[in-house]
Amino acid sequence: MMEIKWLKFAWQNTLRNRRRSLVTVSIAALGTAAILVAGGFALSTYKGLSEMASRSTGHLILAKPAQFDKDEDTPLQHGLDNAAELRSQLLADPQVRQVLPRVEFSGLISNGDKSTVMMATGIDPDSEFAVKGPFLRVTAGEVLSSGAKDAEVMLGEGLAKSLKAKPGSSLTLLASTSQGALNAMDVVVKGVFSTGVPDMDRRFIYTDIATAQKLLNTKRISSLGVFLSRMDMTEAAQQRVAADNPALTVQTWLDQAFFYKSVKELYNRIFGALGLIIGLIVVFVVTNAMAMAIIERTREVGTLRAMGTLPSQLLRTLGLEGMVLGGVGALAGAAVALSVTVFLMVVPVEMPPPPGQTNGYPLLITFDALMYLATMLTMVTLTVLASTWVARRTVNMPVVEALAHT
Repeated sequence: MMEIKWLKFAWQNTLRNRRRSLVTVSIAALGTAAILVAGGFALSTYKGLSEMASRSTGHLILAKPAQFDKDEDTPLQHGLDNAAELRSQLLADPQVRQVLPRVEFSGLISNGDKSTVMMATGIDPDSEFAVKGPFLRVTAGEVLSSGAKDAEVMLGEGLAKSLKAKPGSSLTLLASTSQGALNAMDVVVKGVFSTGVPDMDRRFIYTDIATAQKLLNTKRISSLGVFLSRMDMTEAAQQRVAADNPALTVQTWLDQAFFYKSVKELYNRIFGALGLIIGLIVVFVVTNAMAMAIIERTREVGTLRAMGTLPSQLLRTLGLEGMVLGGVGALAGAAVALSVTVFLMVVPVEMPPPPGQTNGYPLLITFDALMYLATMLTMVTLTVLASTWVARRTVNMPVVEALAHT
């Protein structure tokens, strides 16, 4: 009951100078909203990049140890021989949604008049596109499918432009076999795609695994991508799969998500510095507001001290004033941030393409209850500390000196 009385007293004191209190609350609200919106944008970016990375490689990547840390002298030198058996074993796990084999190799691709370097990936077309969904933006033709009469490929947009190729064009793939000999194969262009990264589009092609293995003269594959039912199953599944296959290395999507880790590290530094600056601004504003209020009420403080009020009680009251200002500002800022989050869900806003890419992406702000709670508590704590730090000298001033203050 006594605490409610002191809180009411603090609330009434903040209303004594409403304009100053409104400015202080507004700064705290804007600071809270800025931190929450920036943090929500960062979380949304992390989530999008993590989903993109896991969708590209699989939640788990299974291969021989040398596949990850050594260069190959010949294609698929460190490839898997028993891929079909491993795939069946992995699919028996109820948490595994699909297992996708991949064959990665490089070589040359030619239209007869011009040859250029290619970076190729052999996939199981039906399973790949069924599991990953529309992970490629097809600009011409169609995606690969199994059972085609002729060997088919999909070309990156830049590569297709360089070779003057379009759906139905005939090209030739040239690559070293797993025995080190040179092999060539005629293929037909099934489609043209764009990844949104021009450097990749100028070199990248997709083909089916059978075509890749025939070109490389081997039955091996590079790795198996394991797709789980949920992202949060990754760590436990990695330990389980690694225990079942001690001769192989099991990496997670995070181990290969170099772009994700770089962006996260950069954003953490940027938004961490932003949050620190905003926090300092709020502290200075609250400190200034409380300093002015305390200077104006020095004689009042002296009167209360003369009537028997303890310095600790006055300090608590002034700290509660800071809490009221910070609390109202934090609540208002959280409401603003939540409104912005909902608005962007209803009204799509497109962001410009990041450096090195050609496709934009939707601007989304993630709502995270823990982030909201932590930010609001931090804002209230900062305002309380700022208020008590400013007030400590005045409440401990000798009564006579306080009463004589003008």
